Amino acid sequence: MITFFRRALNSWYVLGIFALVLIAFIVTGVDPSLGGFTGGGANETVGKVGREKVGAIELQRRAQRGLEQARLEQQDLDMAGFVAGGGIEQTMEQILTTRALEQFGRSQGLGASKRLVDGEIASIAAFNGPNGKFDQSVFAAAIAQQGITEKELRADIEGELIRRQLFVPVAAEARAPAQLVTPYAALLLEARQGTIGIVPAEAMGEGAAPTDAELTKFYTDNRTRYTVPERRVIRYALIDRETVAAASQPNEAEIAEYYKANAATYAARETRVLQQVVLPDEAAAKALADKVRAGSSFADAAKAAGFSATDIAVGEKTRAEYAELASEAAAAAAWALPKGGVSAPAKSDFGWNVVHVEDVKSIAGRPLAAVREEVVAAVGRRKADDALADTVGKVEEAIANGSSFDEAVAAQKLTVVTTPPVTATGTAPDKPEYRAPLELSPLLKAAFAASTEDDPTVETIAPNDAFALTQVTEVVPAAPRPISEIRDQVSADFKAKRAADKARQVAQAILAKLDGGATMEAAFAGAGVKLPPLQKAGGRRADLARAQGRVPPPLQMLFSMVAGKSKVMPAPNDAGWYVVHLDTIEKGDVTKAPGIVQATQGEFSRLLGQEYVEQFARATRAAQGVSTDAAAINRVRAALTNNGPAAQ
Repeated sequence: MITFFRRALNSWYVLGIFALVLIAFIVTGVDPSLGGFTGGGANETVGKVGREKVGAIELQRRAQRGLEQARLEQQDLDMAGFVAGGGIEQTMEQILTTRALEQFGRSQGLGASKRLVDGEIASIAAFNGPNGKFDQSVFAAAIAQQGITEKELRADIEGELIRRQLFVPVAAEARAPAQLVTPYAALLLEARQGTIGIVPAEAMGEGAAPTDAELTKFYTDNRTRYTVPERRVIRYALIDRETVAAASQPNEAEIAEYYKANAATYAARETRVLQQVVLPDEAAAKALADKVRAGSSFADAAKAAGFSATDIAVGEKTRAEYAELASEAAAAAAWALPKGGVSAPAKSDFGWNVVHVEDVKSIAGRPLAAVREEVVAAVGRRKADDALADTVGKVEEAIANGSSFDEAVAAQKLTVVTTPPVTATGTAPDKPEYRAPLELSPLLKAAFAASTEDDPTVETIAPNDAFALTQVTEVVPAAPRPISEIRDQVSADFKAKRAADKARQVAQAILAKLDGGATMEAAFAGAGVKLPPLQKAGGRRADLARAQGRVPPPLQMLFSMVAGKSKVMPAPNDAGWYVVHLDTIEKGDVTKAPGIVQATQGEFSRLLGQEYVEQFARATRAAQGVSTDAAAINRVRAALTNNGPAAQ
């Protein structure tokens, strides 16, 4: 089912670290808009946490976003599958539990300041501008593109910060007793040795040529194997920076205007390398400053007050940067000092700052001639952004006003690309040599959600960089290839399956001999066909764990068997059958592996911390009081699957 969604929602420890889903959509660039919500209805109450109501609209929106997040792992998942897999129930549980935790946290005096929320937003790389720093315009465009308001995002981040404050201390002190984990640590050291043989299908020979009747039956029984998935012919026209390159060249007036508007960036400026100590009261801060003025080094005075070298390091800052970090008063005090000076205490949001100026650096101004290349690039980017947005807007407006695909692309002089019939993964079964261009991949999802009757749409290839007007012109339904076209392939598959079945019979006969007391060597020697040599295999459970799933299946089977017993298992792709015999089991001895108990204890403690968090979340729900309206939730479920009206 919806493995990602269930895995995320079943761990309330995860919910303590991440907000509901809004931040995830900003970071991943997933488009949460699904459409399909029309009709009447109202934002009726679907549940309550204490006295706080949860509306149908919120449940719908969270479910939509939950679906898109799940699609990152299961691309073909649609809303019907999401709902059938329990997505509505999981979303509702998530909303109720996170809301209950936030209410409880606030009742205990917990909160998140605007400055703290600002810091979280500024740390999201998706909001960075070309210089790698937070950019307000990028931030506004990103959340608008995702259909998220700043108020919604801030509320989610604030709630997440409150939950983090609740969860971290709950999980931090969880510790599994050594007596509990020792048997599990010993199990990791358990060693097993066995013998593995294979009965390969190729050793069975091809046998007689299949008859027409045999091939027809095999083809009918395995029709899905020969079915070509639905394909679509897609027409698209790129709208990218190359498309608008001619309109992106800056003229002299624009270059001069940009340089003038950004004079502060290119003018002479001063930075300072700073250290600071922040103390809770003015008297303590004054005492530290006096101590430094009396001859003590700033580092020694700070150390005596309990601050390490890392604690006091601020680094190289401009005045504006330091004012934002501390306060305008602290910045004014620092910039009034010479190199080596120590300020009087200055008030900030965090207490009283005492600042030490380690170094003063002057940066000379740069004339236009020296930065012309940089300015031209910046103006060109801005003009390209504007031209790209303008072209996309004109194309969308033309389609909205009834223009056809051809009329819209002709008006903007765009180049049209037409694909052969392609699958949802971009392959063309009828043209094996076809290689889909890079820009096609982001268009496939929308193309396979559209029909030939739909209007063309502008789809995003790369946010802010590339778009495409897209239209589906033909849909080729999924269908099996005629047997007449693939007779040789069907014949080869039939022979391979027949050989694999015979290999299974031989393997079962070998197993019967082993169960009767024969040795592996004797059973394989008497199989009646020439088989590959037997192989010894084994290891410790810890070795299998370190392999992280890259363990051959027969070796894995050794660790699920009883000593002295045998089992058979199929090899991949009908290649034959393995026969596995477990010879010995050597119990683990923790005294021979120093640190194994402590390592196991650490892993168990982490899991125990998660269990504490989950229990805490359940207790909080019970304390806050949670209720749901099953009928209202069912109406949301119907609306999401287009079986009823959506909330408005």
